[in-house]
Amino acid sequence: MYYVYILYSHKDKHLYTGYSSDLKIRIKQHINSEVPATKFRLPLELIYYEAYKDKRDATKREYFLKRGRGRELLKELLKFSIPK
Repeated sequence: MYYVYILYSHKDKHLYTGYSSDLKIRIKQHINSEVPATKFRLPLELIYYEAYKDKRDATKREYFLKRGRGRELLKELLKFSIPK
């Protein structure tokens, strides 16, 4: 399985979108400051994820959620999960 996930940074109040074949390990890497893109944005909280059988589906979805309409859709979908 491949996972697309959304993390919320309590430090800068922004979302981070990523994908991984092992969600548990990847989240631990983020929390342990092992991911350059998020190491200075701690603490992080997993607020959403989706599972896909094929890597191509996951990467396509990640790409969509990181841009324009996908980002707007994500914020609407998670409006009660994103702290104010």
